[in-house]
Amino acid sequence: MTNNKKNHEWLLEGIDCANCAAKIEQAVGKIEGVTNSSVNFMTKTLQFEVDRNHENETLPKVKKRIAQLEPGVIPLTKQTLQPVSKDGVEMEGYEEKKEESSHHDHSHSHGHSHGDANIKKAVIRLVLTIVLLFTAIFSPFSEKITFVLYVLAYIAAGYDVVMTAVKNIMNGQVFDENFLMTIATMSAFYIQQYPEAVAVMLFYQVGELFQDIAVDKSRRSIAELMDIRPDYANLKNEDGSTKKVDPESIEIGDTIIVQPGEKVPLDGKVVVGSSTVDTAALTGESIPRKVAAGEQVLSGFINQGGLLEVEVEKIFKESTVVKILDLVENASGRKAPTENFITKFARYYTPIVVVLAVLLAVVPPLLIDGATFNEWLYRASIFLVISCPCALVVSIPVGFFGGIGSASRKGILVKGSNFLEGLNDLKYVVMDKTGTVTKGKFEVGSIYAVEGYAKEEILEIAALAEQYSTHPIASSIKEAYGKKIDPARLSDYEEVAGHGVQATIDAREVLVGNSKLLIGKQISFKENNELGTIIYVAVDGSFIGSMVIGDQIKEDAKETITQLHQAGVEHIVMLTGDSKAVAESVAKEIGIKEVYAELLPQDKVAKLEEIMQRKQPSEKVAFVGDGINDTPVLARSDIGFAMGGLGSDAAIEAADIVIMDDQPSKIAVSMKVAKETRKIVWQNIIFAMAVKIMFLLLGAFGVATMWEAVFADVGVTVLAVLNAMRIINK
Repeated sequence: MTNNKKNHEWLLEGIDCANCAAKIEQAVGKIEGVTNSSVNFMTKTLQFEVDRNHENETLPKVKKRIAQLEPGVIPLTKQTLQPVSKDGVEMEGYEEKKEESSHHDHSHSHGHSHGDANIKKAVIRLVLTIVLLFTAIFSPFSEKITFVLYVLAYIAAGYDVVMTAVKNIMNGQVFDENFLMTIATMSAFYIQQYPEAVAVMLFYQVGELFQDIAVDKSRRSIAELMDIRPDYANLKNEDGSTKKVDPESIEIGDTIIVQPGEKVPLDGKVVVGSSTVDTAALTGESIPRKVAAGEQVLSGFINQGGLLEVEVEKIFKESTVVKILDLVENASGRKAPTENFITKFARYYTPIVVVLAVLLAVVPPLLIDGATFNEWLYRASIFLVISCPCALVVSIPVGFFGGIGSASRKGILVKGSNFLEGLNDLKYVVMDKTGTVTKGKFEVGSIYAVEGYAKEEILEIAALAEQYSTHPIASSIKEAYGKKIDPARLSDYEEVAGHGVQATIDAREVLVGNSKLLIGKQISFKENNELGTIIYVAVDGSFIGSMVIGDQIKEDAKETITQLHQAGVEHIVMLTGDSKAVAESVAKEIGIKEVYAELLPQDKVAKLEEIMQRKQPSEKVAFVGDGINDTPVLARSDIGFAMGGLGSDAAIEAADIVIMDDQPSKIAVSMKVAKETRKIVWQNIIFAMAVKIMFLLLGAFGVATMWEAVFADVGVTVLAVLNAMRIINK
């Protein structure tokens, strides 16, 4: 079935608050023909899908709706950074006036912090407001002149807030922070609290400036955390000279030079030289890896030793480093349940508080003797100031984005905030054996041959039969044989899933596989009871021998099981296609009590289904596999972990969480990051709500002033953002 949807990614240049981002996400999602609308506030990216058949009608509506909601926001196409025209397509001939480095960093700041010029402009405005305000307060001028000074100070501080509020009202957007601040300060003017009206707008703008700087700092901190994108590549010319070029201009087959201390800019194969490379940027582990001619290197590695000549095998946009950065950048687009809850909460919280403010202004003067309208209007204004949900809407995406960035620094790629939060409810971990708890590097041990056959002959027949198989066991047999295999001797090759291979070798029918393969063909054989994976060999319907294949348990496998139990995982299960004896031996050694062996791929899915029936609705089940042979099980689990994602596109595509190296202990590390992220997110929620409720009560009883209310509002937001940034260092 053809997919008729086309995905679009636009950068929202100038988006100035998380609340605005949520409004755009919601409004674009309501446009006919648009599906899966999502705005990532941290990366300022709007993602949405449109029907290809109605693209020309839908895209202009999206552009128009953004302009209505946020006139100051300029949508750019993400790939080229070109502005989107009224027709919803890229403007031609537009020259982006940015440094070239901006192509490598889309994390522009927002609000007042777009650049030094904007910060300077904001500071000049604030200084002018302070001068006018103090002149009005302490001047010996007449009442009319003093009033004019207050008005000028108010305009200097809040003209943009008032204008935005008016535009939003005209576009049907009423309950936002601009509207709330305008009504609150206008109310203060009405009751002749001029200094307070100006001061509240001034403090609001100061708070917004600090908030923008804090969010921008968190963006840059996370960007620095993921600073693995190469800035240049040394292209080798035909005459042997080199030239520094943009990695995006390199083509497959080009030769690049990587000097000591430089990042490998693109994926490729070493053709000349040998060195050690630091893989920490991708795996989180700074263990040097030796590379030599004929071996692969990946973009993001750092060359620590000799000069390397590398033949490029993937263009830049297909390279490992770009895929990782895209995954991390887009991860917070998959929002966690907590984020979705806060977004919905914010939509109802503000209107409810505004209604309460109206009632507070109108009802008491009617019911309480001696109560004046001006007094209760002032108290209602405090409600309006404190009703903006910015602290919640801003700090929670920062927290989750920071958690995803922190995990990526440790070599763990989390594909969504929803998966990061889901790790907190993980109660079942189901593991594959080969390549997950064992190294998957098999070695042929003992070989048994029936009378009339030599052990070398058994090994040769098995190696010939397995020559087209990519399974680790097949590789170990071919490696043990160690001789060149003549493909002409093999015909009618067929892999029997979960059993082995069947082929014709030198006009003889050969079977190589586990006991089930021979039982299925009704061939009698002598059972081998040695510990390990047993491979049986039959020729022309007769059993001729067997061999034992051994695997090694990973060094941190036993520690992983202990750490998972300590992290709150109650059930750890092993599923494997290997023999029962081998599976139980491995499980016993590392501490797994529930084992299911001799499973075919479809049996693993069925067994996982059974396990998922046992869990409570709030609990999560994770499956951990190699991401290549376990795709169906990874897809069926609540959270799929793929091991050994470094260099494996299949693993990165298949799983929800990718562990870049082969350490199962990273599962426990990811759970720790998830717990720290949740702790910080809920600290912010409780702190922000507690302060808001306290000031709503203080305002209602006439204890708090508007000055204190605005300090509480913007102060809580800044503190919440700074608190959320702590996760980066966890």
